[in-house]
Amino acid sequence: MLLQSVITCPHCGTAKAETMPSNACQFFYECTGCGVRLRPKDGDCCVFCSYGSVPCPPIQAERAGATDPASCCAG
Repeated sequence: MLLQSVITCPHCGTAKAETMPSNACQFFYECTGCGVRLRPKDGDCCVFCSYGSVPCPPIQAERAGATDPASCCAG
């Protein structure tokens, strides 16, 4: 399970490595470059799934075949 993801701001292009929470989804992220508050794109559970280089841990677990994904990402 990867806990590091690089979030890239779609507004200014600033990219920053961040540590993801392992048991929850992060719904908001403030860009350190331009200050824009990012939210997940429609259909995504969190900002890491929308703008990160690696999806959030609950989605990683689901894709790996975990039978009990975190409730924040369960559909």
